[in-house]
This record gives sequence, structure tokens and C-alpha cells, in this order.
Amino acid sequence: MPLAILYAAYAWLAFLGCVLVAVIGALLLPGLERRRRWVTASARASLWLCAIPAVIDGMERLPQGHCIVVANHASYLDGVILQAFLPPRFSYVIKGEMQNVPVVHFLLRRIGAKFVERFVASGSARDARALLKAAAAGESLAFFPEGTFVSEPGLGRFRSGAFAAAIKGELPIVPLVILGARNVLPGGTLLPKPGRLTIHVLDAIPPTHAAFASSAALAETARQRILRVLGEPDLLK
Repeated sequence: MPLAILYAAYAWLAFLGCVLVAVIGALLLPGLERRRRWVTASARASLWLCAIPAVIDGMERLPQGHCIVVANHASYLDGVILQAFLPPRFSYVIKGEMQNVPVVHFLLRRIGAKFVERFVASGSARDARALLKAAAAGESLAFFPEGTFVSEPGLGRFRSGAFAAAIKGELPIVPLVILGARNVLPGGTLLPKPGRLTIHVLDAIPPTHAAFASSAALAETARQRILRVLGEPDLLK
């Protein structure tokens, strides 16, 4: 059996073991912060067991208060990466289809994730109102504003939800760049490969910035900052 297949089989076994540990903790532990810290430790353990080292650059740029993080999206691994390295005050905004995956849905619910319907207008409007309410209450949120990812390298269009929430809540937007995830687990395959990750936390865009005049302007400002570091094509050109 080729070494690549052996590695992939081992990586999935290690990851599923960490998911099981995360689910047990999420089920039994009282308190949202305890559950988030447990799941964070499980996410880090999965990367360590799979020999996927990560370098974090600029974590000191993350505001001490509440904010909204927006990151590029290139792999199914991206959610695990954010869970592993962002502080436990963050709630993750997840596409609504994940509610159809029972174990994952349970785990995400127990750590306070918020699900957003993308295809049914009434559900999308309801979920958007819930995000605006959370942002107005000062809750820290983490988004993949592209909404999904494709196998082609590059950065796609940003949806407006994260940026409308930031304006409503007067919360800083923090662009974050994930490098290496596309190489470890590309779109269109279930065979992970060993590799290195780099996470760049970029300077926050404060609510006093001129881009806060509209969600479109704010989205494009964040998107251009990510593009400068990402080193991949602009898929809108």
C-alpha cells in the first residue's frame, strides 16, 4: 500500500478519535467556555497527531475586546484550524448544511456555533437577523465570508453577513489568512497529506475606518488585505 494511502488512513483515524473525545467533552462538561476549551484542545491534538505543524503570526493583533474575524476558505480543514487557535470567546458562523451531519451538528451546537441558511430566503433572513443581534450584543464571531470553497486556488467573492454584523455591532473586523490548508486537504479529495500551516492575523479594521460606511466597502477592504498576503489569484478578475 503506498505511503500516501497509509498516511491518509492514519490521519483520518487520528482525527475521528479526536472528534470522539471532543464530543464526549462537549456532552459532559458544564459551561460554554469549558466546552470550547476542550474542543480547542482536541482540535490542536488532531493537528499534532497528524504531523501538521502550525505557525501563528500576529496573534497580538487580535483585539482584547470583541471583534469579528474573517478568513479565507480553501479546505475542510479550515474550521479545525480556527477552532484550534482562536480564543474561546469566538462563536463560529457555519453554513446551514452542516446541520444535516448529526455528530458534527451536535458538537458545533454545544460550542455555540451559529448556522446560516444559504439557499432558502426565509431562513437566510432569519439567520441574518440573529447574527446582527449577536453582533449588537458585542459577541465575537468568526466567518468564512466566501461561504464555501472550490478546488481552484484563489479568493472568491465575500458575502455581506460578517460585515453587516460588524457595522451593526460597531465591532472591529480582523482579516485572517490561512496558508497551507489547501495543500494538506485539497477540495475534491478525502486524502489528506502532511504539510505545514501558517496563520496570519492581520491588523484590525476599526469601526472608525471609512470602510465602515457600507458592508460592501468593508468587505472589499478586508478582501484586499487578505489577497495581499494570500499569494493566490483574485477569482473576481
